[in-house]
Amino acid sequence: MAIELNHTIVHATDKKVAAEFLTGLLGLPDAVPFGPFLAVELSNQVTLDYLDVEGTPVPNHYAFMISETEFDEIYGRITERGLDHWADPTQTRPNEINTNDGGRGVYFLGPDGHVLEIITRPYGSGE
Repeated sequence: MAIELNHTIVHATDKKVAAEFLTGLLGLPDAVPFGPFLAVELSNQVTLDYLDVEGTPVPNHYAFMISETEFDEIYGRITERGLDHWADPTQTRPNEINTNDGGRGVYFLGPDGHVLEIITRPYGSGE
Protein backbone atom coordinates (compact mmCIF):
# COMPACT_ATOMS: atom_id res chain seq x y z
CA MET A 1 0.00 0.00 0.00
CA ALA A 2 1.34 3.44 -0.94
CA ILE A 3 0.28 6.13 1.51
CA GLU A 4 1.12 9.74 0.76
CA LEU A 5 0.27 13.00 2.47
CA ASN A 6 -2.06 14.96 0.18
CA HIS A 7 -2.71 18.16 2.15
CA THR A 8 -2.87 19.68 5.57
CA ILE A 9 -4.80 22.68 6.84
CA VAL A 10 -2.80 25.60 8.22
CA HIS A 11 -4.76 27.91 10.52
CA ALA A 12 -4.09 31.62 10.02
CA THR A 13 -5.35 34.96 11.25
CA ASP A 14 -5.05 36.14 7.62
CA LYS A 15 -4.67 33.32 5.10
CA LYS A 16 -3.59 35.69 2.31
CA VAL A 17 -0.76 37.20 4.38
CA ALA A 18 0.38 33.78 5.63
CA ALA A 19 0.28 32.12 2.19
CA GLU A 20 2.09 35.05 0.53
CA PHE A 21 4.76 34.96 3.25
CA LEU A 22 5.47 31.30 2.53
CA THR A 23 5.32 31.48 -1.27
CA GLY A 24 7.47 34.61 -1.37
CA LEU A 25 10.09 33.26 0.99
CA LEU A 26 10.31 29.79 -0.56
CA GLY A 27 9.96 31.01 -4.15
CA LEU A 28 6.77 29.02 -4.77
CA PRO A 29 3.90 29.80 -7.16
CA ASP A 30 1.08 31.93 -5.78
CA ALA A 31 -1.53 30.21 -3.61
CA VAL A 32 -4.70 29.09 -5.39
CA PRO A 33 -8.19 29.66 -3.91
CA PHE A 34 -10.06 26.43 -3.18
CA GLY A 35 -13.32 26.81 -1.28
CA PRO A 36 -12.48 28.63 1.99
CA PHE A 37 -8.77 27.87 1.56
CA LEU A 38 -5.72 29.30 -0.15
CA ALA A 39 -3.72 26.28 -1.30
CA VAL A 40 0.06 26.42 -1.57
CA GLU A 41 1.28 23.49 -3.65
CA LEU A 42 4.70 22.00 -3.03
CA SER A 43 6.77 20.19 -5.66
CA ASN A 44 5.58 16.77 -4.42
CA GLN A 45 1.91 17.79 -4.97
CA VAL A 46 1.23 18.16 -1.24
CA THR A 47 -0.71 21.32 -0.48
CA LEU A 48 -0.74 23.52 2.58
CA ASP A 49 -4.32 24.78 2.71
CA TYR A 50 -4.43 28.08 4.59
CA LEU A 51 -7.67 28.79 6.41
CA ASP A 52 -8.72 31.91 8.33
CA VAL A 53 -9.66 31.16 11.93
CA GLU A 54 -10.90 33.21 14.85
CA GLY A 55 -8.36 34.01 17.54
CA THR A 56 -4.72 33.05 17.64
CA PRO A 57 -3.83 29.79 15.86
CA VAL A 58 -1.99 27.11 17.80
CA PRO A 59 1.54 27.09 16.36
CA ASN A 60 2.58 24.02 14.39
CA HIS A 61 5.86 22.95 12.81
CA TYR A 62 6.37 22.63 9.05
CA ALA A 63 9.70 21.39 7.67
CA PHE A 64 10.64 21.71 4.00
CA MET A 65 13.27 19.57 2.27
CA ILE A 66 15.19 21.70 -0.22
CA SER A 67 18.37 21.58 -2.28
CA GLU A 68 21.64 23.25 -1.30
CA THR A 69 21.09 25.89 -4.01
CA GLU A 70 17.57 26.57 -2.75
CA PHE A 71 18.94 26.85 0.79
CA ASP A 72 21.27 29.65 -0.33
CA GLU A 73 18.38 31.47 -2.04
CA ILE A 74 15.87 31.07 0.78
CA TYR A 75 18.36 31.80 3.56
CA GLY A 76 19.31 34.92 1.62
CA ARG A 77 15.67 36.05 1.68
CA ILE A 78 15.43 35.27 5.41
CA THR A 79 18.44 37.46 6.17
CA GLU A 80 17.44 40.20 3.67
CA ARG A 81 14.06 40.49 5.40
CA GLY A 82 15.71 40.58 8.81
CA LEU A 83 13.71 37.59 10.03
CA ASP A 84 14.64 36.07 13.35
CA HIS A 85 16.03 32.60 12.78
CA TRP A 86 17.72 29.85 14.74
CA ALA A 87 19.87 26.78 14.23
CA ASP A 88 17.71 24.80 16.65
CA PRO A 89 14.00 24.28 17.38
CA THR A 90 14.34 25.56 20.95
CA GLN A 91 15.58 28.90 19.62
CA THR A 92 18.78 28.95 21.70
CA ARG A 93 21.15 29.51 18.76
CA PRO A 94 19.96 32.75 17.13
CA ASN A 95 21.20 33.95 13.74
CA GLU A 96 22.87 30.60 13.02
CA ILE A 97 22.22 27.63 10.79
CA ASN A 98 22.82 23.99 11.68
CA THR A 99 24.80 21.37 9.78
CA ASN A 100 22.91 18.31 10.98
CA ASP A 101 23.53 15.10 9.01
CA GLY A 102 26.05 16.89 6.81
CA GLY A 103 23.43 19.25 5.39
CA ARG A 104 22.16 22.66 6.42
CA GLY A 105 19.03 23.74 8.25
CA VAL A 106 17.41 26.73 9.88
CA TYR A 107 14.21 27.52 11.80
CA PHE A 108 12.12 30.71 11.55
CA LEU A 109 8.58 31.81 12.37
CA GLY A 110 5.67 32.49 10.06
CA PRO A 111 3.22 35.37 10.59
CA ASP A 112 1.04 33.33 13.00
CA GLY A 113 3.91 31.83 14.97
CA HIS A 114 4.10 28.54 13.06
CA VAL A 115 7.64 27.20 13.23
CA LEU A 116 9.00 26.82 9.70
CA GLU A 117 12.15 24.88 8.92
CA ILE A 118 14.23 24.37 5.81
CA ILE A 119 16.67 21.44 5.62
CA THR A 120 18.89 20.02 2.91
CA ARG A 121 19.21 16.47 4.32
CA PRO A 122 16.66 14.27 6.06
CA TYR A 123 17.27 13.69 9.76
CA GLY A 124 19.32 10.58 10.41
CA SER A 125 20.61 10.44 6.82
CA GLY A 126 24.21 11.42 7.27
CA GLU A 127 27.17 12.32 9.36
